Amino acid sequence: MQLKVLTAYERERLGERQPLPEQYVGLSDAEMDERIAHAKATLGRRLVILGHHYQRDEVIRFADYIGDSYKLAQQVGKHPDAEFIVFCGVHFMAESADVLSAPHQQVILPDLAAGCSMSDMAEPEQLETCWFELEQMGVLGGRHAENDAHAVVPVTYINSAAAIKAFCGERGGIVCTSSNAAATLRWAWERGEKVLFLPDQHLGRNTAYKMGVPLEHTVLWYPNDVCGGLAPEDVRRARMILWKGHCSVHTRFTVRQIETLRAHHPGIRIIVHPEVPFDVVQAADESGSTEFIINRVKASPVGSVWGVGTEIHLVNRLAEQVYPERTVHSLDQFGCLCSTMFRVSPNHLLWILEGLVEGKVYNRIVVPDAQKRWTKVALDRMLTVR
Repeated sequence: MQLKVLTAYERERLGERQPLPEQYVGLSDAEMDERIAHAKATLGRRLVILGHHYQRDEVIRFADYIGDSYKLAQQVGKHPDAEFIVFCGVHFMAESADVLSAPHQQVILPDLAAGCSMSDMAEPEQLETCWFELEQMGVLGGRHAENDAHAVVPVTYINSAAAIKAFCGERGGIVCTSSNAAATLRWAWERGEKVLFLPDQHLGRNTAYKMGVPLEHTVLWYPNDVCGGLAPEDVRRARMILWKGHCSVHTRFTVRQIETLRAHHPGIRIIVHPEVPFDVVQAADESGSTEFIINRVKASPVGSVWGVGTEIHLVNRLAEQVYPERTVHSLDQFGCLCSTMFRVSPNHLLWILEGLVEGKVYNRIVVPDAQKRWTKVALDRMLTVR
């Protein structure tokens, strides 16, 4: 029987999310900063705080490590003495941390409502159906053994539920991030003829095209349609089977925005995240992961002007860090905010930390044991691929 994994929103509707206590509402920034710092100092080595780049400044300033999903996943095993890992990010990130952490460690998400709409676009039942239908089409090779020559190798973006990662791990697949997407695709094609890539179609398409896979060798799988809405011959000729999912933040970027910036700032260089649509990547000068964007802008010549297509907190922070030597603009004049990341507030962080000081653990993330084994296999593969 397939174990149903609840999304963050489903957890909230079912009452598993404990609301922020009233005493933590309406506090001044100064008081919260002081109390968070005090609680963190009191917990000392028992605590590690991980902060994703898209977090608001008021939260990320207290992180012990700041990074994208890949960089933060690498930090989990570096503090075996820590009892608590507080992940200032979203639900799928905390799940991965729980899988990679030691048995005595507890992973906590400050607000369980911090989910990911992209992650929710791939449900375990949909993937089971997809795999069955691919099998009926006759495109699957060996199954359940890492060294089998799979005709289709499943690759899931880290922005997915633990159940999806476990499914991929059990069937010889792997997890990828935007930082190592190309490396994981090479790894997968060494083991099979085709890749089923989910849930972000844009990362899969942009990465494969950059690696030399023409668009005509990719197909888009619609998970709510029979056989993904595809004919068997379309699937058989494809090297990339892309799941119809996307990031609601990164799909807001457009070619028109790039053209407008170029018109106002002659000589500007445009760099975007590979979760943006294909035409936007093609119109930009460069594309890469969050860490790639940061490093590329920081290493650019003094006086460089950049247009950056990714979440607004990262863009603003990057602009502040390199100013006045370099100038950084967001492609979207209104700023593309990841609203679910924004749900993790300093109020929530304070509540969680003061609870730990008092011996109370709120909002712990626990991946079911039935999923942990194969989720860890898929994540370990991700961490070893170069």
